[in-house]
Amino acid sequence: MRIGVPREIKNHEYRVGLTPESVAELAGAGHEILVETQAGAGIGASDDEYGAAGAKIAPDAKTVFSSSEMIVKVKEPQAEERAMLREDQLLFTYLHLAPDPEQTADLIKSGAVCIAYETVTDTAGGLPLLKPMSQVAGRMSIQAGATALEKAHGGRGMLLGGVPGVSPAKVTIIGGGVVGFNAAQMAVGMHADVTILDKSSVALERLSNHFEASAKVVFASKAAVAETVAQSDLVIGAVLVPGAAAPKIVTRGMLKTMQQGAVLVDVAIDQGGCFETSKPTTHADPTYIVDDIVHYCVANMPGAVARTSTYALNNVTLPFALALANKGWKQALKDDTHLRNGLNIAHGLVTCAPVAEVLGYDFVPGESVLA
Repeated sequence: MRIGVPREIKNHEYRVGLTPESVAELAGAGHEILVETQAGAGIGASDDEYGAAGAKIAPDAKTVFSSSEMIVKVKEPQAEERAMLREDQLLFTYLHLAPDPEQTADLIKSGAVCIAYETVTDTAGGLPLLKPMSQVAGRMSIQAGATALEKAHGGRGMLLGGVPGVSPAKVTIIGGGVVGFNAAQMAVGMHADVTILDKSSVALERLSNHFEASAKVVFASKAAVAETVAQSDLVIGAVLVPGAAAPKIVTRGMLKTMQQGAVLVDVAIDQGGCFETSKPTTHADPTYIVDDIVHYCVANMPGAVARTSTYALNNVTLPFALALANKGWKQALKDDTHLRNGLNIAHGLVTCAPVAEVLGYDFVPGESVLA
């Protein structure tokens, strides 16, 4: 199969779909890989390294898209990239379609087969291709929140862990999944006063057993959310409904109960955000203020630590990329129900139920497309 890796063009996105090591694996399996020049610059991988791994170097994205059967990316295709997709071409990347009607419409129009990393599942009910980026984003959310709390960035002027004689910042983490757990690890490690909110009794027990007295674990009733947010210096939004738009947990009214200069970090912004006042931002301009509350809503947080993120992502995506290339997408999806769950759009049909429901499309099961 001819596999294309374009350079990412989203604002301050430095990750790349395949590392040189992944290219070597695919080339060793007999596939042709075309990598856009400088695609790996953000992770310190040169064109020469890709060439030595077995790739051919393309001068531009147009060449990559026009010459490839499968496109492997990191972030959702931007408008100019979507215009280059063609019928029966395979796209393998993060999509996050539920809050993005324009991208969804363009992908439907293209006729391409689009498999989203974030809805591929595993036998334990997890999301293995989302997990490493959730781990990165969860840990980064505390770094970002700690910086935003500094007075120069509009925050309250607080050190997250305090110092002897001065209380630490109060950190509330809404959602105890992968993002929330990793955020809590970092916040506890920095000696903040940490509270984790979740509705799952299983998650609450797991979190309580792990953190013991180092973090408070609370059932996420509406009253508990409102009370805890009001007392917080930093709130991390870590709520995920796979494939669907994130629910709005923190309302605008709650902002008025918070201290001036408190910070909200919305890690769910890729899925529309879990704060009512959230809107996507970029690494170039990461924060804005609403009702005296600092909002950090960068939609590609892991892109700032591109090398760590790219290698972590490739560790989990490579086996699926190999299956798609070795078998062809139809056979690979027939053989693996978990990979089949990643199919979001195919031949102009929406094959992800949450996306279809949110955006008003007819839902067509992936099995029907394969048949």
